[in-house]
Amino acid sequence: MKKIITLLPGMAAALVLAALACWLESLLPVHVIGSAVIAMFLGMIVNHFLKKENPLVPGLRFVSKKVLKFAIILLGLSLNITTILHVGRMSLTVMIFTLLTCFGGGYFIGRALGLNWKLSNLISAGTGICGGSAIAAIAPTIDADDNDVAYAMSATFLFDMAMIVLFPIMGRAMGMTDQAFGIWAGTAVNDTSSVVATGYAFSEGAGDFATMVKLTRTLAIIPTVITFAFIQLRLKRREALAQQADGSALKANFSIKKIFPWFILGFLAMSVAASLLPVPAAVVSGTKAASKFLMVCALAAIGLNTSFASMKKAGIRPMLHGFIISALVVVVALAVEIAMGIVF
Repeated sequence: MKKIITLLPGMAAALVLAALACWLESLLPVHVIGSAVIAMFLGMIVNHFLKKENPLVPGLRFVSKKVLKFAIILLGLSLNITTILHVGRMSLTVMIFTLLTCFGGGYFIGRALGLNWKLSNLISAGTGICGGSAIAAIAPTIDADDNDVAYAMSATFLFDMAMIVLFPIMGRAMGMTDQAFGIWAGTAVNDTSSVVATGYAFSEGAGDFATMVKLTRTLAIIPTVITFAFIQLRLKRREALAQQADGSALKANFSIKKIFPWFILGFLAMSVAASLLPVPAAVVSGTKAASKFLMVCALAAIGLNTSFASMKKAGIRPMLHGFIISALVVVVALAVEIAMGIVF
């Protein structure tokens, strides 16, 4: 009971900021900024006025770790794997190339800029898959720091704001069709709200197609999270072996049972259920809304645990990484569409 009481202040703070962020998002005439991003920045602003030792920390850690994992499990029910069959070969081909660009190019760019592999891959995932949702899903899998999550979210968010304005202008200048622009926006713009805003800024048809492409692109979370789970397990095993060269202490220092991200199994189970079982639309809608709000709470907690001063120490390199990867994705997506003859 005493432990629960210590968690309440931080949990309440995250809940209040999340509710405020959702309210602020609802006031926007066009949803160009997601509530998760708003919550994170609100938390960082409040953090500036908090003392280093405050009663919020235990609750904030609980929300940013445990509650976030539960939100990811719920998210699985809204990711119907069979959706991928309804979007078409064209968008899937573009997505494959953009994902290869993000994680392949992101690896070398991250190393060139001297970024740690966790931050580099969070930025790549946010750019290549679905912005905040992908970052939130992968962060607990690789034990990413709150600062890395905040930086990755910021990098993808800033580029999205520019693309909402520039994409429709460039699309019209090139004379793109609604379908071509929808594929381009759906594969090259990061966050779901930004994709929707960008697509409908071009035309209603482009908006519909961009949204459909984006939902399919979100499915890439599944293999990506699984891949990073195995990478993290391998690194943990290597660290344990390094502690004692002969490996005799391996069993004591390394346990797959302790470090395996079990929430991934729940996430996959929900996704499979959505694909194979006749889950009512109301249930899917309800769990998706709950998942989104819990993610907003988690991002609010991460923001409350992150200071602008600590982010400043990392310098401009993470933002540069995000800009380069995002720019490469825009170019690659357009080049693939041109090669396939579906731009005009």
